[in-house]
Amino acid sequence: MESNWEELENSIEDCKKCKLCTTRTNIVFGCGNKNADIMMIGEGPGADEDKQGNPFVGKAGQLMNKAFEGVGIVRDEIYITNIVKCRPPQNRVPEDDEAKACLNYLRNQVILVNPKIIVLLGSTALKNILGKEYSITASRGKWIEKKGILYMPTWHPAALLRDEDKKIEFWKDLKEVVTRYSEIKNS
Repeated sequence: MESNWEELENSIEDCKKCKLCTTRTNIVFGCGNKNADIMMIGEGPGADEDKQGNPFVGKAGQLMNKAFEGVGIVRDEIYITNIVKCRPPQNRVPEDDEAKACLNYLRNQVILVNPKIIVLLGSTALKNILGKEYSITASRGKWIEKKGILYMPTWHPAALLRDEDKKIEFWKDLKEVVTRYSEIKNS
């Protein structure tokens, strides 16, 4: 594990731990406040993210930003990253070996950020962080506490683009995150 951000970012600079390195344009490491109390973890970069080198800048990210505005989350005040740091071809779900290849980078990010709350965006984030036995449908909207961190599983913003009905639940989950964070801050 790297002891600071500079070492961690340097360690991933030319990563070739899995086959995703062969098709990437950019490594999409993460963005936002590196000392944030709230961290968001998604699945992996899409085409727009791969081009720009930042997570959640495409259509799903724009939708997420609108939800943030609505519930009072300031994007620059949280930290956002993904399970894998390189785009899977055709935006497919990352394979287990690809997720495992990036896991130590992600663990190191969590250690350095040291968040109070982690929002798990979708099934891939949920299963890779908390375990394969978890289901996003059953876990969504329910707080899970492990090792002193509160986790809120919710829909991945890309799922909202495919199913309008999930927007209300996503919005509700983010409001719950804001409420819980406010309680933590004021206690």
